[in-house]
Amino acid sequence: MRPSLLVPFYEHPAVRPEAWAALVRAAPRLYGVVVNPASGAGQAPDPAFAAATTRLREAGVRLLGYADTAYGRRPHAEVVTDLLRHRDWYGTDGAFLDQVATAPAALAHYRRIAVAARAAGAATLVLNHGAHPDPGYEELADLLVTFEGPWDTYRTLELPVAAHYCHLVYAAPPGFRPATPVHCAVPGGGAHPWGTLPHPLETTP
Repeated sequence: MRPSLLVPFYEHPAVRPEAWAALVRAAPRLYGVVVNPASGAGQAPDPAFAAATTRLREAGVRLLGYADTAYGRRPHAEVVTDLLRHRDWYGTDGAFLDQVATAPAALAHYRRIAVAARAAGAATLVLNHGAHPDPGYEELADLLVTFEGPWDTYRTLELPVAAHYCHLVYAAPPGFRPATPVHCAVPGGGAHPWGTLPHPLETTP
């Protein structure tokens, strides 16, 4: 079975232990899990997250440390600090950069971040643009998120599909699967859609 699910699951392991256990059981299906204790690594290690990520790592799951880049406005040093903390506190072996710019003007900024992420041990680098970016970004990362949004919007679009593109869809109906090989579709919506698991992994809240 080819791993296909990239799961941004933004719930605390102490609050949703059964959901984190479901992720461990689903390890062979997972492209990776985004680790995001506090809209980033936070200011200090979280023991519950450390225990949860250890279980995922032991199950062979790729762990991607979350860092917001604010569409190029967040300073380079802050982004890299987040990635280093994820690596040191939670054993991440990849990086998930959120709110990534799409325009070519920001390429130099993101190229510098990509080099630093690789130097910090990110074997896998995912850029979440949320929309289709300038082609120059393709050389920087292993995976580009070229859509993030609700199913009602997604189903009206004709989006390019490639092995290195990922679509993240929320408020999706049961059985729905995005078009890209790596993807995630969750039932949740509103302000916190990524507090729910993908349909195939759903557990009782």
